[in-house]
Amino acid sequence: MTLLRDKFNLHALSKNRFAKKLWQIYNNYQLKQKTMNDSTKNWVNRVIEPTGIILDGPNPWDPQIKNPGLYDRVKAQGSLGLGEAYLDGWWECERLDEFFYRLLSTDIYSRLGLSLPVILGFIKANLFNRQAISRAFQVGEKHYDTGNDLFTAMLGPSMTYSCGYFKDTDSLDQAEEAKLDLICRKLKLQPGQRVLDIGCGWGSFARHAAKNYGVKVVGITVSKEQKKLAEELCAGLDVEFRLQDYREINEKFDHLVSVGMIEHVGAKNYEIYMQVAKRCLKDGGLFLLHTIGSLKSGNNTDPWIEKYIFPNGCLPSLHQLTAAVEGKFVIEDVHNFGADYDKTLLAWHRNFLAAWPELSRNYDERFYRMWRYYLLCCAGAFRARSIQLWQIVLSPRGVAGGYESIR
Repeated sequence: MTLLRDKFNLHALSKNRFAKKLWQIYNNYQLKQKTMNDSTKNWVNRVIEPTGIILDGPNPWDPQIKNPGLYDRVKAQGSLGLGEAYLDGWWECERLDEFFYRLLSTDIYSRLGLSLPVILGFIKANLFNRQAISRAFQVGEKHYDTGNDLFTAMLGPSMTYSCGYFKDTDSLDQAEEAKLDLICRKLKLQPGQRVLDIGCGWGSFARHAAKNYGVKVVGITVSKEQKKLAEELCAGLDVEFRLQDYREINEKFDHLVSVGMIEHVGAKNYEIYMQVAKRCLKDGGLFLLHTIGSLKSGNNTDPWIEKYIFPNGCLPSLHQLTAAVEGKFVIEDVHNFGADYDKTLLAWHRNFLAAWPELSRNYDERFYRMWRYYLLCCAGAFRARSIQLWQIVLSPRGVAGGYESIR
């Protein structure tokens, strides 16, 4: 029995030559891992130095590191590794929005360099049409069909999933109504006109326009859950909703509107998108395009956002949009109020937190971390002005006498 105990006693094993060798290998491995972690941590510190962010620092925007493997993960996978490590609880941050504001206010991507997920995303975006009609409904299934309980709680009474217009208010609900009315006024809607809403969401524009301006609205969406709730919210109004891809539309309308939808179209399809808009818009009509925009032209999106939030997403640049518009429309007006998206996202985040005790019955803790990360990293990006929000008014032949800009 004594011999048996000795075989399983670490002290006794350490006296054994073979065990000593194993113990030495293990210690060397641990030392090597620590050296590698220290080296990668130093690299991370150099990358974030201009941001004012301090690892394990005292400020609410300073990340608190729970697992030192984070550094290698970020170096290897960039933003995807950073986001997935947060979902796994490897780091915490009291003010994620401020953390991302500071990161994105500097030229962080040039210092990070290219990661494998970015390279793979670039290759896929160039080799394949990720927004082909065969894939059009994926974002609906992945994101917009997540649950109407979630979006109802987060968005509030307007059910508007796009940037509010905070010109004369601090209230999210009022800002969303103001944005919807701003669109109607920019389109100069008149009773009896027929309007196509490309990417209609839960019918917020259709409801506002039909109720307050007496127009008839056809809304198209790739989300079954959006269509179902939109029909309930617009009951009794002259509104029709279709589960349909934009490329299938071929009928005439007095005006067109598209709010937060071209972000799912992709660079390979901007030309087709504008061709569809051109064939569907009557002469004398107006097309209002409301979109998040990138400062640089590209054909893919952030790897974390692509994987967890908006599959096949792509933010257009003004250069890409104007190139697609060329020869089809006159650009009458461009309005940037991207700073208001920061306020919108923070309001959505407050609503989400307030509703979480109820929502937690249907969603787990990992989803909670994912959704907070999504809302707050986007808020920080808009605060840093690294992404924009544009409303662009287009006409087929130019408005006679000129278009009056409305703010």
